[in-house]
This record gives sequence, structure tokens and C-alpha cells, in this order.
Amino acid sequence: MHTEAENAGTSGDDLDKGMGMLLYDGMCSQVLGVFTSGAFLVAFALLLGASNKVIGLLAAVGPFAQILQIPAIYLVNWTRKRKLLVVLTSVVGRLFWILVAALPWFAPAPARIPLLLFSMFAFFGLGAISSCAFNSWMRDFVPERRMGGFFAKRMALATALGAALSLVAGAGVDVFKRYFTEEIGAYSILFASGTFFGLLGLYFLSRVPEPRMAPQPAGNLLGTLIEPVRDREYRKLLIFLAAWSFAVNFAGPFFTVYMLQRLGLNMTWILALAVASQFVNVLFFRIWGKLADRFSNKSCIAVAGPLFIFTFLMWPFTTLPERYFLTVPLLIVIHVLAGVSTAGVGLCAGNLALKAAPYGRATAFLAVNALVSGMAATLAPIVAGFAADFFSQQELSLTIDWKSLADAGAQFTLPAVSLRGLDFVFVVAFVLGLYATHRLLAVKELGEVEEEVVLTELYAEVRRASRNVSNVAGIRHLFYFPFAVVRRAKSIVDRANNQGHDG
Repeated sequence: MHTEAENAGTSGDDLDKGMGMLLYDGMCSQVLGVFTSGAFLVAFALLLGASNKVIGLLAAVGPFAQILQIPAIYLVNWTRKRKLLVVLTSVVGRLFWILVAALPWFAPAPARIPLLLFSMFAFFGLGAISSCAFNSWMRDFVPERRMGGFFAKRMALATALGAALSLVAGAGVDVFKRYFTEEIGAYSILFASGTFFGLLGLYFLSRVPEPRMAPQPAGNLLGTLIEPVRDREYRKLLIFLAAWSFAVNFAGPFFTVYMLQRLGLNMTWILALAVASQFVNVLFFRIWGKLADRFSNKSCIAVAGPLFIFTFLMWPFTTLPERYFLTVPLLIVIHVLAGVSTAGVGLCAGNLALKAAPYGRATAFLAVNALVSGMAATLAPIVAGFAADFFSQQELSLTIDWKSLADAGAQFTLPAVSLRGLDFVFVVAFVLGLYATHRLLAVKELGEVEEEVVLTELYAEVRRASRNVSNVAGIRHLFYFPFAVVRRAKSIVDRANNQGHDG
């Protein structure tokens, strides 16, 4: 039986070598992403004088640039040279990080933020064209039966390398601050280093074979864009992914701001938490990939998605109303749970879109998916930035008061909930996430099962993995204790629902 890639003209040996090159490319691209995004980019922008609105705009630039997926569809179908498009646009786009690295030293102060935003748009815009060609290329190159496991491995290796380097880079930034007065120089060095690895990744990518592109049906660009929307099942997927993208990007850009400004953490602490989350990512990519191949991507998202959304609601409890003794433990729990859940959502959402795109016509379907999700992700941080500024002057506190009637002096107040500033943003993002998970119910995928089945298998996989981690029973139970709690809680809810129906 021939795979899709082999049918398109790729031999078995070339397929294996090409997939190996994709692994190297994934790791190099991850280094670029780690050194030029997240906490490093936010800290760099803050040092340039960025406000909450600018942070929101920075987070929105990348998704907004997805509008270039529209002309990218035409370019891909016209040139039929997907690898050439990927390499050329990526080379030019990644070189813009050299301009960003030079901003503090050569650009006048009033022009730095506008030039930063322009450079980000150029990088992400060219990346959108590259992504359109890359997704179509990968849909034809990677056999569907190996898709889940391969991309899980690629993401795991890339995340593991990125986690290690981000921790080293974070510590390096703190050391740099002690010996040099210009802290911003550390970020310039990181951006330049990330550019080097990004270009190295393109060398590996250029060695991946490109299968023959299937003939595309005749039609104008508008008709090509409308086709995915007219497909009823794919339209349901678009609605879910757009809602999910809006919820995640409403909160995501402000986690680092919260830790830097509200909690007063240094870069080493922030990167250490990020590395802990990425380490858990690595452990769970293989597990989620196996479950996705065995059951379905939708079933895995139905378990991982709500878990990730729940972490939004945990952020406000890291302050009551300031840092307290549970702040760091809660941050660790948040990042661990986020690591478990984002591994499943990140892997399975991408694979779900790839599998749902018709073979031979994937370019338009995947481009429209990226465009719709990108527009949602563009709007979300901008709205969140304005919301953050509005809520910065608002506070909601709920306290528990204890008074003794026998002793007038025996009285104390215990803060139960204190919401201020970004806390409100996280609560709103939680509500939006609940709506997104509701929209997932309408999506159909072959092989989907009940969430209880996936949760049971996830628990079993975690138990098996924990035996490899340690032979000490106490450590094993600590490793999978959260999953036992989730299973128990779900069983109680199911029984309550069944009793309600019986009554």
C-alpha cells in the first residue's frame, strides 16, 4: 500500500531522510522562536517604553499578518514551487530580526516602537506566505498514518531544546544586567543569535523533498477562499479554532507582563517556570500523539482544552491582593498544567486542521483556517490591551471577616478573592475559553470517542510513564495524582447528572 507522499513521487528512502531534515529544521526554528518571542520580546518592548496597548499590538501583529495567506494561495497555485516559496520568504523575513536587534543603538527613541511593529509585521507577513506553502507541502509529504506520531516527536525535540536554551538565556540576561548598564543589549544579542539558528534551519528545510503538487481546479481566488467556508463540517472547525484562538490570545500576551510587573519576578524565575512547562510539554507530546493516532484529535482536545482554560482562572489567585506564601507554588502548578494541556491542544489542533483539509486541495483550506484563526488572534490582544488599561483602575475584593462576640478584640479579616487589573482579563479569557470548548462539540472527526475514554487512557499512559521515571512508589503516585483527581471529579459529576435525569 502506497502512502500519499509516495503516490506524489517521494520514495521511501527520500521520505525518511526528509523527515529527518524536518526534525533538524524544527529544532533550529524553535531556537529562533525562543530567543525572539515570549518573555524576551515583552521585556525588550517594555525597555523601549511599550505600554499595555503596545504589548497587545505586538501580540496582534503576527495573527494580523495572516491576511497575507490570501495572496499566498495564489502564489502557491501559480508557482507550484512550495519549497522555493518557503525558503525565500523565510530568509528575508528572519533577517528583519537583525534590524530589531539594532533598534536600541541606531534608531532614535521616538521611532523605535514603530520600527519594532513594522519589523514584526514584515517577519510575520513573510512567515504567513511561508506557512501557507509549508502546510500544503507537509500535507502532501508526511503520510497521514504517521502524522500524529511524527509531529509529536518534532515538537517534543524542538521544545526540549528550546526549554534548555531559554533557561540558559534567561540566566544570561540576569548576569548581563549585573555587569552592564544597558540591559537591553542582552536582548539584542539573543535576537541576533536567534537569526543565525533560524537561517540554519532553512538549510535543513531546503533538503526536504517536495512531492509533485496535485493539479488545482480552475477558478478565481474568491471562489477558492469561499470553498472551505461552504464546506459545512470544515466551517464548524473554523468556528471552533477561531473561538479558541480568541480566548487564548486574550490572556496569553499578558502572562509575562503580570509576572514582571505585578509579581516582581526576575527573568530567571520567569524562564525557569517556562522551562518547567516546556519540560512537561516534552513528556506529554508523545502521549498525546499516541492517543490522537489511536482515537482522534478532537477527543484529545476535548480533554486538554478545558484543562488549559482552567489555568486562566488560577492566575488571579497568585495574589491576595499581593504576593503571598502560595504565589510560587500556584505558579508552578499553573505552568505544569499548562504544559500538559498545551501539548495536547497544540499538537491535535494542528493535526485536526491538516486531516480535515481535502488531499490535493489543502492549500486553500489550510490558508483559510490560518486566516480565520489569525483574525481572531489579531483582535483578541488588542481588545485585551484596552481592557487591561480600563481594569487597571478597577478592583473587586471579597473578604472573610471573623469576629468574636465574647471578645471584642478577637477579629481578623482573610482575603478570599481580590481582582485587580490583569486579573479581570484572565477571568474574561476563562469565560471565552468555555465558549470555545462548547463549539468543539459540533466538530466531527472519524474515530472520536467520549472524553472519559481518553481520560482513562491518558491516566494509564501517565502511570506507565511514571514507572520509567522512578521506582519509588511515592514519587509515582505524586506524578499521576492530579489525573486521578480529575477522573474522580468527572465520575462524581457524571453520577450527579445521571441521577438528575433519572429524577
